[in-house]
Formats: sequence, C-alpha cells, structure tokens
Amino acid sequence: MQLGFVSAILPDCSLEEVLRIARDEGYQCVELMCWPVGKAERRYAGVTHIDVTRLDDQEVQRIRELLQKYGVGISALGYYPNPLDPDAEHRRRVVEHLKQVITAAARLGVPVVNTFLGRDWRLTLEDNWPRVREVWPDIVAHAERLQIKLGIENCPMLFTYDEWPAGKNLAMAPAVWRKLFSEFPSPHLGLNLDPSHLVWLLIDPVPCIREFGSRIVHIHAKDARLDREKLQDVGVLGLGWHTPKLPGLGDVNWGRFFAALNDVGYQGPVCVEVEDRAFEGSLTDRIRALRQSRRFLEQFVS
Repeated sequence: MQLGFVSAILPDCSLEEVLRIARDEGYQCVELMCWPVGKAERRYAGVTHIDVTRLDDQEVQRIRELLQKYGVGISALGYYPNPLDPDAEHRRRVVEHLKQVITAAARLGVPVVNTFLGRDWRLTLEDNWPRVREVWPDIVAHAERLQIKLGIENCPMLFTYDEWPAGKNLAMAPAVWRKLFSEFPSPHLGLNLDPSHLVWLLIDPVPCIREFGSRIVHIHAKDARLDREKLQDVGVLGLGWHTPKLPGLGDVNWGRFFAALNDVGYQGPVCVEVEDRAFEGSLTDRIRALRQSRRFLEQFVS
C-alpha cells in the first residue's frame, strides 16, 4: 500500500506546493482535486489542483516534470459532485466535467478517478434507480474506453435537514453496492472506501472489505468520533452526533481495518482525508494534521 493524502485540505496551495508538501511530509502519492474553477458549493469542494479544461500537451508535460521533481505520484483524480441531481442542467454540467476528468486521468497515466454516484434526495432509494440507469452507463463506458477505474466514495452526503433523510449520494451501504455492481458488472466501476462514513452509519467496515475487496480501487483514511451523549439525545435520525477526525482520533478500529485489507490483498493507495476542524486554523495546522496522520498510519502501512 502507498500512503497519500487528498489535496482538498490545501486549497490555497499550487500544484507544485502540494507536491512539495507531500514529499517533505513523507507521502508517496496525492489524490488531486479537479473541480471546475469557480466558487465552492460546500466545504472541501471547488478545489482545483489540475484544471482538466485546460489540459493541453504543454500542461501534461509540466505536471509530469513536477511529479518527477518531487518524487510523488498521483493516486487518483478527484471530483465529487451529484451526477443524479434533480436539476437536469446541473446533471448535464457535472457529467460533462466528470468525463473530462476521466479523459485527463488517461492523458496523465492516472489509473483512478474518484467521485460520487449521486442521488435525488427527495426520492426513495428505489425511485433513484431509473436515473442511475439513465446517467451512469455512458460514464462507465467512457471510463472503459480509456481504461480508467471509477472509485465511488461511500459518503452519504447528509449534512443538513434540507438533505434529509438520505443525503445526496446513493452508494453509502453494502446493500446499494451489491445492486450497483449487479447492474454494472464492469471491472472499471469500484469503490473508494472511507471507513469513517461506515462507522457513523453503524456499519462494521471489516465485512464490507471481505465481501467487496475485489471492488476496492482506492482508500480514504479518515476517522469519525461518535458523540454518544448527543446520540442518546437525538437518536440515529438526528444530526450532529458524529464528527470527522484524523485517523486514530475517532472510533474506527484501524488494526482490524488494515488486517482485512491485507487479507483481501489490497495493495493500492491509502489517502488521508483531513476534514478535522481542530486542524484547519492555518496552513501550519493542516500540515501538522498530515504529519500526525502519517505517523499514525505508518504502524499499519510500512
């Protein structure tokens, strides 16, 4: 396995600065954010370290030279919109950009593009499947043509009661993954697995790894701390009883998690995703978060 981090935590840094920080902090790879240039719609979105709309031959060469200069690889390109948004024009825009990210990955020799399946949060799970069948075959076919693997992250994207009850990403649990891979058996569609989301959904990550190990193409290393007192007060149908934390500062059992990954033969990237507000006050704090996370994870990833 290779340790890396998700570049969204360094939104004000240039690509070269991100790669320099990765090298200096002992990381082997980085997942680089590829949002369209413009205003972010939410936290950790809108970060652009590679502008795929301007990726000409000269820019490809520049990126390759930077990677060689700093000795750091790209684990994946990341873009996390809602391809199943109820607004048709919004869907069209994000799908078009997602396909541009897939094309960019092929040009750069990056094997994985990470994203969300999406969801119309106003509909039931079953009522979302017609739109999945409408939107996703063309995306998967594009990835197949270019030999790129799609890593669907399992975050429910449920943060406010406006998104209640199910959030904006359908692929949040094993029952959905099972149906998704039945509908799309292509080996180019897989999981970008983040154990923090499973923990706050009260799902044990280990059986998930054992069942879907062959579908895991990328790992996000993030923890989640469950506030049992708040949970007692509001119940599982409430919000605000789980908090993103650095690896080792929450309720993920990382020993069992990595043991399961080893058992299924996973050898891909493990990228720290810093969303811990306690480490976001300054660039120094964010670098400290990356350093602390690497030191913790190195006991499992040599």
